[in-house]
Amino acid sequence: MQLTEQQKKFINDFIIEINSGDAAIFAGAGFSATLGFVNWKELLRDLAVELKLDVDKEHDLISIAQYHFNKFKRGKINNKIINEFTTLTTGSENHKILSRICIDTFWTTNYDQLIEKTLEANGKTVETKIRNVDFSRNIKKKDAIVYKMHGDKNSPDEAVLTKDDYETYNDKKELFSTALRGDLLSKTFLFIGFSFDDPNLEYILGRIKILLKDNTPTHYCFFKEVQETDFNDAAKTPEQNKEDYLYAKIKLELKIEDLVRYGIHAIMIKEYQEITEILYEIEKRIKRRNIFISGAAHDYSPYTAENANDLIHSLSYKLAEKDYKIISGFGLGIGSVVINGALDFKLNSNYRNLDDLLILRPFPQIQSGTKSIPEIWTDYRNEMISKAGIAVFVFGNKKVGDDIVNSNGMEEEFEICLQHNVIPIPIGATGYVSKSLWDKVTSELQSYYPDNTELHNAIRELGKDNPTKEEIINNTIKAINILQKL
Repeated sequence: MQLTEQQKKFINDFIIEINSGDAAIFAGAGFSATLGFVNWKELLRDLAVELKLDVDKEHDLISIAQYHFNKFKRGKINNKIINEFTTLTTGSENHKILSRICIDTFWTTNYDQLIEKTLEANGKTVETKIRNVDFSRNIKKKDAIVYKMHGDKNSPDEAVLTKDDYETYNDKKELFSTALRGDLLSKTFLFIGFSFDDPNLEYILGRIKILLKDNTPTHYCFFKEVQETDFNDAAKTPEQNKEDYLYAKIKLELKIEDLVRYGIHAIMIKEYQEITEILYEIEKRIKRRNIFISGAAHDYSPYTAENANDLIHSLSYKLAEKDYKIISGFGLGIGSVVINGALDFKLNSNYRNLDDLLILRPFPQIQSGTKSIPEIWTDYRNEMISKAGIAVFVFGNKKVGDDIVNSNGMEEEFEICLQHNVIPIPIGATGYVSKSLWDKVTSELQSYYPDNTELHNAIRELGKDNPTKEEIINNTIKAINILQKL
């Protein structure tokens, strides 16, 4: 997919919000539609038939639900919600990507439980707000909070669906309105899954306007472009289809202009699959700020121990200075120096939080429980590396008996990097495993790296004989910086 300039700017701006903890997601019905959940028209189609109405001719879908309630009360509506939103329990790829990105605030009008279940499947502690009473309790150390402002499939009696439900919302769900106002003022929302004719969008926009008045921070919403190929009704003439297309196109343009009143800026896509690709791009760029350092050294040749420590210390310092987060497994002869480098930057710069600079995972040395130490280490490596986007390899040896041999742990970490799409940067000049990995990647650069001559040259420089400390650090940082933009 070739990103548009508008999409690129959105990605850059939204990543800043995510990294600062100020991003939020607002999910509509379309967010679950790809999994087979019905859209609004399909949800109400059977109810409309019972009223002798044609849902395809109706634009006020909320009124259909109200008419049905007036005539048949709530029973059939409740059954519809339960049956339509219980069948699937696994989220889409979009759900999964968002569960991996560090976004901690989710709002949704959906009755399904896919957001919270996908977050939990990714190991996160989730607090869900469905009723007013839920605001009286809080889960400690939660990773995410999901506000289900229109209810949940397990409580269909309280689901917001009819016109009465919408009109009395602020009275019956006052705490949701208060919380939404606070988040709309303090966070940057991305609206996903709201179609052009989604009645929820109209009510939410009205609620936003009431809540915020003229205070309209920047928010974003995906909108699919109106395309002429979407209008090919065989029952109509080509001229009629053309007229329908032009009408829909004008209406969409007016809607996009109107959204600005609410602080919502439309991000245009040609196909819905582009949303997944944009979210992938966001995840990739966030992870590439996390640098895994893989290293082990009993022997530092061709360096002295002092020079090797100075190299690792300076590299860690420079990574922290460039606002990259370092992930380290406390490798033999390497881990302590990595910590020292990051800590040195923190102390010299008055950086407030070491956790923003360093994720440290010391390897357990004593077996307990049913898993063997090698199994535990493999799980550990997978967990660490999955959080990174780039891995730097240095040295790579250990002592076995009287012999110095290659570190099989580093070789395993390289393979795990490839499994998790983590880009390897072996500093071949440090020898051992790093040299063999450098030989491997430079023999087929196109297989391991994006097509970029400057990047490839920087990788090649990392394996030349007797480079200075400055050359190694400059080329490593250069390669990492280039990868942030590709």
